Amino acid sequence: MIKGIGHLALTVKDMEKSLQFYCEILGFERAFDILDDEGNPWIEYIKVAPGQFIELFYGGKTKDKPENDKIGFNHLCLEVTDIHQIANHLKSKGVVLDVEPMRGKDYNYQCWVKDPDGNRIEFMQLDPRSPHMNGKNIK
Repeated sequence: MIKGIGHLALTVKDMEKSLQFYCEILGFERAFDILDDEGNPWIEYIKVAPGQFIELFYGGKTKDKPENDKIGFNHLCLEVTDIHQIANHLKSKGVVLDVEPMRGKDYNYQCWVKDPDGNRIEFMQLDPRSPHMNGKNIK
């Protein structure tokens, strides 16, 4: 029935900054765009992996104030092969890490940044002991 997650959709304030972040800094590929009924830019699709996209909508104007207990979107997690390599890459591109590489309670390594609109992104290197690798519940 459900095959997987197809895309994450974000409305962005500055499309060029967002495209630069997701394509030039993170290395994703600009896949295609969709125009609105009047022929104006509407959505940019960024390919993360085969069949997986980040969908960027034009036209963001305001941002909710961050709240720790807010219901809704919390963060995007991107799996990486080497946490220190991605952290060094991000820093070399001028991206400030909110959290330096560290091991989480699930044994996985993680570091955190924000995209140009302040959306939180976790980079995660899986550990063989991780419940993500073993399908076990965290205790």
